[in-house]
Amino acid sequence: MTISEKIAIEAAEWYFRLQEPSTTLAEQRACQAWRNADPAHELAWQRAVEVSEKFVGMPSGLAYATLKTSAQINRRHAIKTLAVLVTAGSLGWQGWQSEPARLYRAEYTTHTGEQRKVVLSDGTEIYLNTSSGINTRFDDKQRQIVLEAGEIMIQTSKSDALSRPFSVVTAFGQLKPLGTRFVVKQNDEDILLSVIEGSVEIATKQGDRHVVHAQKQTRFSEHKIEVANAIDTHIESWTRGILFAREMRLVDFVSELNRYRSGTLRCAPEVADLKISGAFQLNNVSAVIDSLPSMLPVKVRYLTRYWVMLDAADV
Repeated sequence: MTISEKIAIEAAEWYFRLQEPSTTLAEQRACQAWRNADPAHELAWQRAVEVSEKFVGMPSGLAYATLKTSAQINRRHAIKTLAVLVTAGSLGWQGWQSEPARLYRAEYTTHTGEQRKVVLSDGTEIYLNTSSGINTRFDDKQRQIVLEAGEIMIQTSKSDALSRPFSVVTAFGQLKPLGTRFVVKQNDEDILLSVIEGSVEIATKQGDRHVVHAQKQTRFSEHKIEVANAIDTHIESWTRGILFAREMRLVDFVSELNRYRSGTLRCAPEVADLKISGAFQLNNVSAVIDSLPSMLPVKVRYLTRYWVMLDAADV
């Protein structure tokens, strides 16, 4: 059975109305009467409840609280959002969980090429790298950061450390820092954790635990924590708008630059293994690209304004 937009909106309106503390018995009965009036009404209601339950179970912390917050700020927008999910079913839910959607909904975000500093209510400082997003869950019992996408550096505040433990939720597990400064980078397949000061405990979704100490970094996924090794000494240079490269393969350098610009930058296979070193300003990636022929035997080809190719230089 398909659900029309009209019925989906009605279901969303009833759902939000019944979440309010001031809901009356008469409203509850009226909602039940609406559900009983048509099988499509009941199906729409069940989907609204299902979406809510999925939100509650999401580690991203968006849960119903996000929809409730949205309702307080813009009730019509929240109703339409829920209605879309009710109408779209599982496909809508998959889209809702996609990285672009998570970034769109995040409390604090950055666009491509942007870096941003956020100071939270407890004094914790968070730097967001390009295309990154976080949500926060602060209450009387916890201080939690949810990394939705991208890369962040955190300087934790020592206040409330005992009464309100601090944690970071990622796609592959949870981090518990102890008065520290650290960088977390979320990739498609794993998390890169780099501890600059203090220590951080990793707890994967499968229950594995490991403490990473200062000047060490490691990668972990849902099932595995790799052996820690020495930290990259320039791991936080992006917070100052700088990309450091030390004997970096050109293909890897290009991959990093791609994070800070719109469009596509590629290098030909014959120049992929060339090595590059230096400090590069991230606020002008186009200038960095144009300077590459002066450092390496390559030439820059602009197929379009946004599609750039690095080829071997003409002999």
